Amino acid sequence: MISFHYQNDFEPLNNVVYNKWLSAVIASENKALDKIDFVFCSDDYLHEMNKQYLDHDTFTDIITFDYCEENRLSGEIYISTDRVADNAQVFNVNFEQELHRVLVHGILHLCGYKDKSPQEIDLMRSKEEEKMNMFHVKH
Repeated sequence: MISFHYQNDFEPLNNVVYNKWLSAVIASENKALDKIDFVFCSDDYLHEMNKQYLDHDTFTDIITFDYCEENRLSGEIYISTDRVADNAQVFNVNFEQELHRVLVHGILHLCGYKDKSPQEIDLMRSKEEEKMNMFHVKH
């Protein structure tokens, strides 16, 4: 089950469309879906979480808490819609494209992909593109 929660005034996503796409992304990685909660929030909300839980005093677009067991994906994915909007401008893409990248990024973390080393970052970016393209195929 994929659920969307809102800690700010972000306009709710179409649950059916996004559940279908993200479930297909998970299946494409040969994983099973248990329970994933996406929480959309502000920069300040996520900054506080970053300090409290990760001891990082920085703004970020996403924090993923991984509760996966074996091949079943479970976790909480917090996304700053403020940071997504800023990053969309920085990367010269529209808000929806950047939101899709961040949604998929969280799922890929739950699938076991990392993004610390240059090689891991390259693989993560490649996987993000591949999975984002699945959205357009499905709809």
